[in-house]
Amino acid sequence: MGSGQARVTRAFFKDKLKFFLMKESLNHKLNKLKNSFFIKENLNKNFKNIYLKIAELIFLKKTSSGKPLIIGLAGGQGSGKTTFAQFLKLILENRYNLKTISVSIDDVYKTKNVRIKISKKINKLFLTRGVPGTHDVNFLIKFFKVLKDNNLSKSFLIPKFDKSIDDRLPKNKWHCVEKKLDVFILEGWCVGARPEESNLNLKKPINKLEAIEDKNCKWRSKVNQHLKNDYKKLFSFINLMIYLEVPNFNKVLTWRGLQEKKLAYSRKNISKYKNKIMSESEIKRFIMFYERITKKMLIDMPKFADIIVPISSNHQPKKIILN
Repeated sequence: MGSGQARVTRAFFKDKLKFFLMKESLNHKLNKLKNSFFIKENLNKNFKNIYLKIAELIFLKKTSSGKPLIIGLAGGQGSGKTTFAQFLKLILENRYNLKTISVSIDDVYKTKNVRIKISKKINKLFLTRGVPGTHDVNFLIKFFKVLKDNNLSKSFLIPKFDKSIDDRLPKNKWHCVEKKLDVFILEGWCVGARPEESNLNLKKPINKLEAIEDKNCKWRSKVNQHLKNDYKKLFSFINLMIYLEVPNFNKVLTWRGLQEKKLAYSRKNISKYKNKIMSESEIKRFIMFYERITKKMLIDMPKFADIIVPISSNHQPKKIILN
């Protein structure tokens, strides 16, 4: 074997070894992340057929655009959005060297004091976080404008919300977005949601909450107005929309219950937070706030999202569908 051929052979095996070590390291990190989310299922199939493929699509889109990419990730309550986003982040950073951050739209809820003022002015239902109108959308719009114009010259702080205390955390615990960001993942149950076009549909209550606590339709009309205006503007910044499609609305209640249990187990001092975790009856009422928009998204999003990921009854992503 000549010296030139030997160098080629060494380079080949060096690249193979580098790829093997990178794959092993990535798999180790994925398994560690999986355990932190209490996932027992084997990820090998989903890793190759779903997470890797979507990460590759994001990488290709980022490469062609040359600008920071904003990814929207939506799905019903408890569908696995946060887990999904963290898997994508891990792959994008470790396989494609893309500086990525994932932030939930829930993190930019308006403060409790602000929601109290809104609830007194419009309807007491606005005191409960979740629906359009309870997020600080203008904050995100300003940030996305800076990001899109490639003007993120220094680190940027984005709020973090603690659901167990129903308010924002102190600033020293907020998300820190570093400059030269490549990918921003905005995940949330209503990300990409579209408004009701028919006032007749809006006026007809779909559950007890709307029928009894929003008799004059003031609350849901205001929520719909937000979707038509500021939320539409926010979602217009999204470059690629991913939708986790739950089997049906009934699964949302079941999976939201599981999510609440995980929230309880994740607390270091459970006794401190046990009164903040919702009971089954509280979860049922809480889900009513989301029912109208969630059901509409189950109809709308498969038509409009760029990537649809159907979620099986056993809570696993089945495949990807490209629009």
